[in-house]
Amino acid sequence: MSDNSAPDDIAAPARSTTLQGMLLGLLSFAVYATHDAAIKKLGLSYSPFQIVFFVVLFSFPVVVLMLVTDSTQANLRPRAPMWTSVRTLSVVVGGLCAFYAFSVLPMAEVYAIFFAAPLIITVLSVPILGEVVRAHRWAAVFVGLIGVLVVLRPGMISLELGHIAALVAAFSIALTAVVMRKIGAQERREVLLLHPMLANFAIMLFFLPFVYVPMPLTDLALVFGVAVFAVIAMTLMIRAYTLAEAALVAPMQYSQIIWAALFGWLFFDESSDLITFVGAGIIIASGAYIVVREAGGAKSANKPVLRGLTRRPEMGGLPRLSVANPEMSRMVEDENQ
Repeated sequence: MSDNSAPDDIAAPARSTTLQGMLLGLLSFAVYATHDAAIKKLGLSYSPFQIVFFVVLFSFPVVVLMLVTDSTQANLRPRAPMWTSVRTLSVVVGGLCAFYAFSVLPMAEVYAIFFAAPLIITVLSVPILGEVVRAHRWAAVFVGLIGVLVVLRPGMISLELGHIAALVAAFSIALTAVVMRKIGAQERREVLLLHPMLANFAIMLFFLPFVYVPMPLTDLALVFGVAVFAVIAMTLMIRAYTLAEAALVAPMQYSQIIWAALFGWLFFDESSDLITFVGAGIIIASGAYIVVREAGGAKSANKPVLRGLTRRPEMGGLPRLSVANPEMSRMVEDENQ
């Protein structure tokens, strides 16, 4: 009799652990939405160049801590310089465009466009990873792109620079994820962290004199809060991925559309219309379908979307996993190889 009950005894903790992982994923993306709301608040008064510069500046102490505590006997030169450069450029451009998009568009609209990233990952994985994309996933990509058109409504509303910036950011998020999938196993974590940060710092510093506006202590504290939110959120995300499968945690990112609507209404007097949410729903459904297809081992050799979504790609500041507990980060990376 005890033998018959053993599987249930084992399954119950497993289900509980999976649920904890999913809830932590939801909490992580809620913190990220708060992070993005803070960026939007800053974007009402300051240039994206200035915001990115100070976010990166406040992130440097964490990077220095990582470097001085790392015992690896290796240098900081990339082993794949071309792809590292592509990723670095993608992070810089994507971060700048994302920060700008949040500053000029409703949050829900920005997220709806960002949700197209899994569709773009699927397309980019063909030339970069050699992924074989079959008819089902191509159909999902096509449906998702229809959702993007529903959100943008070309011809019905005027497309602004913010929409273009959001699309470029979505492409950059996808490119960063695919390149990370390609070189993540061979490049040191510190290399992947430091190169984009140094590039961001140098480029934003160059433009800073042309756009600088003095910041009171309250706004500097908010910039510091952006960095803190990133650390808290990625720590929660790491824990989520150690407790539950990526296929269950990754779709939790779509919950951000709810926070976007709430924060936009509460703090920025935004009201997204029904068509935006219909388009977002189409994009979410197609992206979730691709994740489910990739979750089946025989469906995809590289699982670019599923593994690309095990971290929220950089948007100008700290990478979303690298600066948290190094051992746990490596554990998550090992699980995803």
